[in-house]
Amino acid sequence: MSDFIKGLELCEKFFNECAKPVIDKYFPDLQYSAGLIGCGSDVLGYDDEVSRDHMWGPRFYMFLCEKDIDNKDEIFNKFAENLPYDYMGYSVNFTKPDPNDNDVQHPKFIESGKVNPLIFIQTFDEFLIDEIGTSDLDNIAPLDWLAFSEHRLLSLVSGKLFADRLNIKNQTEKIKFYPNYVKRYLIASQWNIIASEQAFVKRCGEVGDEIGSQIICARIAERLMRLCFLYKDTYAPYSKWFGTAFNKLDIDESIKSKINDALQANDLIERENNLVEAQALVADLHNASGLTDTVDYNIESYFGRDIKVIFADKFVDATVEKLKGTAFENIPLIGTMSQFGGLSDFADEKVYYERIKKIYGVQL
Repeated sequence: MSDFIKGLELCEKFFNECAKPVIDKYFPDLQYSAGLIGCGSDVLGYDDEVSRDHMWGPRFYMFLCEKDIDNKDEIFNKFAENLPYDYMGYSVNFTKPDPNDNDVQHPKFIESGKVNPLIFIQTFDEFLIDEIGTSDLDNIAPLDWLAFSEHRLLSLVSGKLFADRLNIKNQTEKIKFYPNYVKRYLIASQWNIIASEQAFVKRCGEVGDEIGSQIICARIAERLMRLCFLYKDTYAPYSKWFGTAFNKLDIDESIKSKINDALQANDLIERENNLVEAQALVADLHNASGLTDTVDYNIESYFGRDIKVIFADKFVDATVEKLKGTAFENIPLIGTMSQFGGLSDFADEKVYYERIKKIYGVQL
C-alpha cells in the first residue's frame, strides 16, 4: 500500500491530472461541477490509513445540469476507457456495489480492460434529495431543520469543489448553518437537558453510585460540547468523529481541558469541580454570542445542598424567551435525534424524517 495521503488532496490531484483532461478532450463545452462532498471521512478530513479499505481512493462527484444528465453514461464510459488503472499507487478501479453491504465498493487493482472508477454522476438536485430528502433549499420548513441529519448537513458544506461551473457553492451556502431561530431552539434544548441532571453527578456519588455519577457526567459533558458547536456555528458530526471534531473546534482550550478532566476524574469532588467550571466557561460563550440578553450566573450551591451548579435553567429561560413568536415557541426542548449518540441508523436516514417530525407534536 502506498504512503498515506489525505483523501481530499488525493482526489483533487486525481481530478485535475487525470479526469479533467478526459472531460476537456471529449466534452469541452460541458457545464459541470465536480468535487468531494457528501459521504466519507475524507470529506471531513478525518480519514487515515484504516479508511482506505472501502469507498476511499481517487474519486469524486460530478454534477450535471438537467439538460446534460442523459449523457452521464457516455461520460462515465469515457472515464472507464481513459483513466489510468492506478494513481499515486492507489487503484482507480473499484468493485461493483455490494448489495449485501449497503452498496459498499472496494478498491481492486486490475491490469487490463476498462476501469470502474468511483465517480458518481448526477444532478445536484438528485444528490441533495439522496442526502437530505429535498433539493428546495430556499423553502426549508422549520421542522425539516430538526429532522435533517446534522452529520449529513455537515457533509454537504464540507469537502471541496474542484470545479464549479454550476455555482453549486451558492446553493450549499444556504445551509451553511442553522438559521438563528433553529440554533436558539437547539441551544435551549441542550441547556434544558443539562438542567434536568445538573445536581445528579454529585448526588449519585454521595450515595455510592460511582457508575451513575460517571454516566451523568458524560451526558452533561456531551451537551456542553454540543453547545460549543452551536455557539461556533459548526455542525457536529456523528459519534465516530464527534470528539475529533470537538478537539479541532476553535474555542478556549480551557473548556476542552475542563471537560476532559471531569470525564477522567476518579475523585467525586474533582469531577464535580471540573464539570461545573466547564459549564461556567460555556455559559461565558453563551453570553458572548449575543443570542439572548446577558445571563447572570454564579457557581453556587443547589438549594442549600453541598452540590455545585450554575443553575442551567437560567440559560433555558433566556433562550426560550427569544423563541417567542417563532415556529418553535411551544415545542418540547429535546433537540434533534442527531444529537443523541447511537441513533445514527435512525437519525441519518431520510426515510425516517417524516416520523421524526411527528415527535415534536406540532404541524408547521
